[in-house]
Amino acid sequence: MTEETKPAFAAERRERILELVRANGAMALRDIAAHVRASEVTVRRDIRVLEAEGLIDRRRGGAALPGRLGHEPSYTQRSGTSTPEKLAIASAAARLVQDDDAIVLGPGSTTEALAREIVGRRNLTVVTNSLPVAEVLAAAPGVEVVMTGGTLRGTTLALVGTAAEQSLAGLRVHRAFVSGNGVTAQRGLSTPNPAVGSTDRALAACAEEVIVLADHTKVGADTMVQTVAPENIAHLITDNHADPEVLMTLEDMGTLVHVAVLDVDRGE
Repeated sequence: MTEETKPAFAAERRERILELVRANGAMALRDIAAHVRASEVTVRRDIRVLEAEGLIDRRRGGAALPGRLGHEPSYTQRSGTSTPEKLAIASAAARLVQDDDAIVLGPGSTTEALAREIVGRRNLTVVTNSLPVAEVLAAAPGVEVVMTGGTLRGTTLALVGTAAEQSLAGLRVHRAFVSGNGVTAQRGLSTPNPAVGSTDRALAACAEEVIVLADHTKVGADTMVQTVAPENIAHLITDNHADPEVLMTLEDMGTLVHVAVLDVDRGE
């Protein structure tokens, strides 16, 4: 490759990176590198250039659209990103679900992955407002699914609103497994949409303990609506690419942090 051709290829690659981030809202560095068929080192350099131009925001382990406090990616977009991380987090979270238990599973692709991990549990009651979670568990013989009412929100495939919150009033479960769009030590778990945030708060309020599932692209990110205050997060389950400073600060505040190591990082 000559020096003359390098800028052209770099420009094409950066345009493709920008298209990917615009389509997904946020993406992990590993996923971007796989899509553009370049090394993570090269992609990281491209992201710095795009950030300098004000086109994207750089995050530890990935990139996001600028001004994402109010941006809500669709369920399909979220499902296609950070898949190995979500599967590892779901596997770790499943160890906290026992037979004869009653739990809440909030909406999200990571909680859907958790649902797949617990289909074999016995005498388990799952309260959820997520259509994908309910569909996964519908045929599980040992799991009773209790769905909220509410208005279906297409972007999240979840039931939200006053009816959903009213159906949760008076319920009490052991643990709530919830996700969102960002988690920080300052504001805890957050989401861009007020209706989703209000229902997520009602889901969390049902539980004795709140467990947040968040891959590394969400750790350190903040969005508009707070759903779970940091002091109310009993457990955070994330992957081994999450910002260690954020994790240590949450631990200092009393959150028990579980770090799921990806198979690729184990050398398997």
